[in-house]
Amino acid sequence: MKRFSLPAITLIIAAAISATAAPNPSYAKAPAFPGTLANASYVYVASYDGDQFNPNLLPEDRDAIHAVQDAIQNWGKLTIVYQPSEADIIILVTSRPSEDVMAVYDGHEWPSGPFLWRVMGPSGLQRGETPLVTQFEKGFESVQKHK
Repeated sequence: MKRFSLPAITLIIAAAISATAAPNPSYAKAPAFPGTLANASYVYVASYDGDQFNPNLLPEDRDAIHAVQDAIQNWGKLTIVYQPSEADIIILVTSRPSEDVMAVYDGHEWPSGPFLWRVMGPSGLQRGETPLVTQFEKGFESVQKHK
């Protein structure tokens, strides 16, 4: 039977504690929402690789688009549009097994403008459970209160 040294045991315990104490990225505090979007009414949702009707779009991205659209419609504060030219806010999503990404752009500056707000996390844009959209909703409501 092998004996473990005290430093090895201490290292193993420290690693176990830090692994359980690490914050879950999908529920980490979201960045401040841009106040310039406080008056937005219309939102367009697509993937970085195209809209939901693009036949070459990955099924995971298509599902993420639908999940975001469903969550926003259920929330009821914004209206979904299906042309980016009609949107005040553009939301682009990507869903991968390791991480989901949701980025918000000003619809009047897109596609040349940079993203104004972005969150990432594992399983953040799944049907029925969309913690990244929840962070978006909280951020949007926070700037609505200040306008």
